[in-house]
Amino acid sequence: MAGRKSSGPWYRDGLAFTCTQCGNCCTGAPGYVWVDEEEIERLAVHRGEQVGDFTRKFVRRVGDDLSLIEKPGGDCVFWDKQTGCTVYPARPRQCQTWPFWPENVETLDDWNQVRVNCPGSGQGRVYSVVEIQSALKKVMK
Repeated sequence: MAGRKSSGPWYRDGLAFTCTQCGNCCTGAPGYVWVDEEEIERLAVHRGEQVGDFTRKFVRRVGDDLSLIEKPGGDCVFWDKQTGCTVYPARPRQCQTWPFWPENVETLDDWNQVRVNCPGSGQGRVYSVVEIQSALKKVMK
């Protein structure tokens, strides 16, 4: 039928993204990188540390939740200006799912705002709607 809109989200044809390790999502204003026990253990193992030691050095409690600490000024504690993310292979779910967060893909305007600040958004591999929705479910856990 002519003029009929396709069903599905506005990004039904997928969205392109490749991490450039620019650090824009890892630096700047203070915030939270939420972690759970499994992610803490994975990060500790990646760094070759005991979970308890890692937790004391790098994790803070925020209400009932846990977040990585930050450097003064708000940068992620694992961001290095010379080498990028020092825990990239073990990074938390929140980082793995960037930029496919609900607030970033709710509308095309939201996605276009992400593209202004994230040079990898709109570049590289096209993620399917299924992959994007899977990432959205992971980050909303």
